[in-house]
Amino acid sequence: MPKLTFIVAGDPAQLTGSHVYDARVVAALREQGWQIDVIGLDGRFPEPDTRATQALESALAAQPEGASVIIDGMAMGGLPEVVAKHATRLDITALVHHPLADETGLDDAQRTRFTISETRALAAANRVIATSPFTARRLADFEVPAEQVFVVEPGVEPAPLAASVERPSAGRQRLLCVATLTPRKGHDVLVDALAQLSEFDWQCECVGGLKHDPRHAEAIAARIRDKGLEDRIHLVGERAAEALSESYDQADLFVLPSHYEGYGMVIAEAVSRGLPVITTTGGALAYTLPRGAGIGVVPGDSQALAESLRQWFTDATLRERLRQGARQARSSLRSWSDIGRAFATALASPPRRHHPD
Repeated sequence: MPKLTFIVAGDPAQLTGSHVYDARVVAALREQGWQIDVIGLDGRFPEPDTRATQALESALAAQPEGASVIIDGMAMGGLPEVVAKHATRLDITALVHHPLADETGLDDAQRTRFTISETRALAAANRVIATSPFTARRLADFEVPAEQVFVVEPGVEPAPLAASVERPSAGRQRLLCVATLTPRKGHDVLVDALAQLSEFDWQCECVGGLKHDPRHAEAIAARIRDKGLEDRIHLVGERAAEALSESYDQADLFVLPSHYEGYGMVIAEAVSRGLPVITTTGGALAYTLPRGAGIGVVPGDSQALAESLRQWFTDATLRERLRQGARQARSSLRSWSDIGRAFATALASPPRRHHPD
């Protein structure tokens, strides 16, 4: 039975996209017979404090010689010295959802610091698993050799068609956005876009954690109030799987206004239910959204987003065409079991022979 330790930042049960990906991969590998120990690190990430540094050091020091360890990029990117200290003793795989330096809202000093730090951390890994081809190509800027990178895109859980797809509504349009409230997710752009469309009959439910950046979450709530949209845009926080599935089922349209995504797992989840999508072309989103299943607009452009939403509200032919496109695209999505097998194949690749000092 193959053994593996999977290290993540914070509580492994968090419902962020990266934590959900990690948990699904762990479950898929366990189905294949892997014995996996998941460690959630205490402390602050991605700019680590002393507590975080000690947590990663303790987790790696406790591993026996030659043990296989996966470290999520959020946990390792800011701690290259700790990773390098154990790199010659352990078989370390880095998992990168998107580079830390690509986070929205960083100043130049933070971006430079993350780039240097993550470059050093990735150099200590034997292999790197990226969650999209876009992110894999991006890693060239972090001096990761292409032959060391393996792409394992997210999968989806089997899901029925959303009720709205089988019985489209000609009346009120129910919009769904699933994204943690952080600057990168672009909720401010969505609010500004919807404020231009008050003449239409719509409701928008925003599912996603409110505690990752409380100041930003409150700013979004204030923006909604300032626009007089508190009865139409609802910030409902995180939702467990069953309740989230119900939100997808009740939606007519999925909207993701992110400035940047390393993949955009919620896009695939929406399409798996046959839901059309309006999103941006930020980062990997230009490639994640299947052709014909939705509309992609320039990130950060509330006017462009408003225009696409206006087309959705006013053009029944467009709505039906995008529904058909999403229904067709769902058949090409891969299951998490498939993803688990691809992940295992990547882990079986030979380790690098040498590590930098």
